[in-house]
Amino acid sequence: MTATDDKTALLIIDVQAGLDEPRLGKRNNPDAESNMARLLAEWRVRQRPLFHVRHMSTEPDSPLRPELPGNAIKDEVAPIGDEPVIEKQVNSAFIGTDLRQRLQAAGIKSLVIIGLTTDHCVSSTTRMAGDLGFCAIVVADATAAHERRSYDGGHHSAETVHELALANLHQEFATILSTDQVLGLD
Repeated sequence: MTATDDKTALLIIDVQAGLDEPRLGKRNNPDAESNMARLLAEWRVRQRPLFHVRHMSTEPDSPLRPELPGNAIKDEVAPIGDEPVIEKQVNSAFIGTDLRQRLQAAGIKSLVIIGLTTDHCVSSTTRMAGDLGFCAIVVADATAAHERRSYDGGHHSAETVHELALANLHQEFATILSTDQVLGLD
């Protein structure tokens, strides 16, 4: 593994069934979950710190409401044993949670951030991590985004949304790497 050590935590953000709903539009990176699973497996083998993050939406139309099946964390990255699950109600995993306190108590200095979606909760959490003094790595092929309609009615493909979100984070709030780079295979 590169750029990581025992004080690097893996954050797995909002990898929930509801984000597969067709009404959310097309999504890029169909291999994101398999790359997330590879990273999670490596963290488990090395017994490094990791945190699952689950969005507990309060929005009436959200597929991520706690009482809906879409709230479930996908099997590929589901927590096992006593792996911590941070529950949030807004985009950033640092708002309204004890994530920052948990990271500081464990002496965590760096975060490897994966999950859904690149332009929303991954981005919000990464920006706050940087502002809070954590060294953040976002894994490009272990994140994904949905297509978007612009304020002026224009259409932006999922790949464009994903790439621009990563570009906005890179070298300002985080370093962007691939799964293979994080695992030291590239």
